[in-house]
Amino acid sequence: MRGTLLANRRGIQRFRQLATTAVKSSKIKLLLFCCIAFTLVVVATRASDFMGWINHSDSLDQFLPPGKEELYVMELSGYGKINFRGSKFEPEPTEFDLFKKGYAIVMNTWKRYDLLKQSISHYASCSGLESIHIVWSEPNPPSDSLSTFLNHVIESKTRGLKKVELSFDINKEDSLNNRFKEIPGLKTDAVFSIDDDVVFPCSSVEFAFKVWQSAPNAMVGFVPRAHWVDKTLGKTDYYTYGGWWSVWWTGTYSMVLSKAAFFHKKYLRMYTNEMPKSIKEFVTKNRNCEDIAMSFLVANATGAPPIWVKGKIFEIGSTGISSLGGHGERRTRCVNRFAAEFGRMPLVPTTAKAIDSRNTWFW
Repeated sequence: MRGTLLANRRGIQRFRQLATTAVKSSKIKLLLFCCIAFTLVVVATRASDFMGWINHSDSLDQFLPPGKEELYVMELSGYGKINFRGSKFEPEPTEFDLFKKGYAIVMNTWKRYDLLKQSISHYASCSGLESIHIVWSEPNPPSDSLSTFLNHVIESKTRGLKKVELSFDINKEDSLNNRFKEIPGLKTDAVFSIDDDVVFPCSSVEFAFKVWQSAPNAMVGFVPRAHWVDKTLGKTDYYTYGGWWSVWWTGTYSMVLSKAAFFHKKYLRMYTNEMPKSIKEFVTKNRNCEDIAMSFLVANATGAPPIWVKGKIFEIGSTGISSLGGHGERRTRCVNRFAAEFGRMPLVPTTAKAIDSRNTWFW
């Protein structure tokens, strides 16, 4: 009897050992399977990099069948086909050469020559760049040494393969409105407005440029901001300005700041000639909110939201006015002041975000 019980116990223990081993083996096999599957997914998503396809995709001509160019532009234009209200604009660009044009950088600066040199040195190597326009509002003109240095940097970065024009747009008055002055003779439709203390990789800039080409009437940028109706005061027409954390929390935005954004050059003309004088005077007096004013202008013209593009931002300067106390309250004041001047709230909220899937594993 005891021998039988002992044999049964040993059998049960043996069975438990075998079961435990089998379970562990199954877990190991499952883990290996997951690792292999993940590796295959990564390889598949990166196949374009390995095969060198990305470089060939820069030119859209080779993928379009004859006679389909106009159709392709119409499909990509998106918000670009919206009619403008109350403003005089050129006809919407419908020629396929829209994709063959580059862009002009309009860079705002103020007595930060080291930052200016760093920024120009970086962006000069971007493939789509055609010209650089430095918004100069200082009392003294740029020195010959600065101009010579920047031209030398541009020439060395482009390696003589193309001509990138450099110009200083000199202004007599020190005003943030200067960054949106019309530029006579500007050859490109696309304008990349950028501050001298922020740097984005050229790959991010080129991707944002392609996004803008798909919607040339929209404002396309890297720095989103929001607004919403503040119901705490019992009003339906009082708005609050929301910074980055508001965008991050809600996933909603209604502006992209002009410190890093693409827009059509016609908005420079409109800002110069059609923006209400009272708004420009407000911007000059308060030294703030010119970017919000431009967002109002574009939204009022198109009735459409901006487009936020994902990109890595590197701030190479010290903290700006956004780090000062009361910044949010001042921006809220701007939003309500401009809404009153426009007679309505033109900003359109959205949750859309443009991401380059070629460089993203999960999107």
